[in-house]
Amino acid sequence: MADYKDYGYQNASATHAHQYIVAPIIKLLDKASNCCILDLGCGNGALVETLVNQGFNAYGTDASATGIQIASTFSADRFAIQDLSSDDLPEKFAQLRFDTIVSTEVIEHLYDPRKFIQFCKTILQKNGGGSIILSTPYHGYLKNLLLAIAGKWDSHANPLWDGGHIKLWSKATLSQLLEEYGFKVTDFVGCGRIPYVWKSMVIKATI
Repeated sequence: MADYKDYGYQNASATHAHQYIVAPIIKLLDKASNCCILDLGCGNGALVETLVNQGFNAYGTDASATGIQIASTFSADRFAIQDLSSDDLPEKFAQLRFDTIVSTEVIEHLYDPRKFIQFCKTILQKNGGGSIILSTPYHGYLKNLLLAIAGKWDSHANPLWDGGHIKLWSKATLSQLLEEYGFKVTDFVGCGRIPYVWKSMVIKATI
């Protein structure tokens, strides 16, 4: 984690993105089939806390020691520090059989998203398969065109933001990545703004 840039969590409050991604994610979950959920890149644990309060069995890992410290004030047993570039779950979760992975606003920050998806696949296959739900900022032709016309690309994809977005995903490219690793995309939800200029998208896939 030598190059990891801590997000700088100050408290247990949900991030601004949770205002528009949490409701679609919950709609894509079912307590009967999503029995053990892992939030990879859980930050300060706000989503896990929401899911647990909704009756789901959820756990979270993150590279941020500060985030996990904050999250652990809700439930120390449900959170652990993890470098998402590693190939192993934290030992405290080794006996859990995760059938669902959730990862929100993470994949756009990763240098090696293929390794991340392979890691998710490995976790799910230990339980005979399961579901993955990813959210990431949405990019598509209309939104990209409007950003260019408005001269907003420098602020939108700011290269001076240390630890910022390094991968800009569309529905097509994120679906292609998942399909490369044997996932079948089942659901797509755009959220946070009017259609085709959405702030983020949520994609669910199964394996």
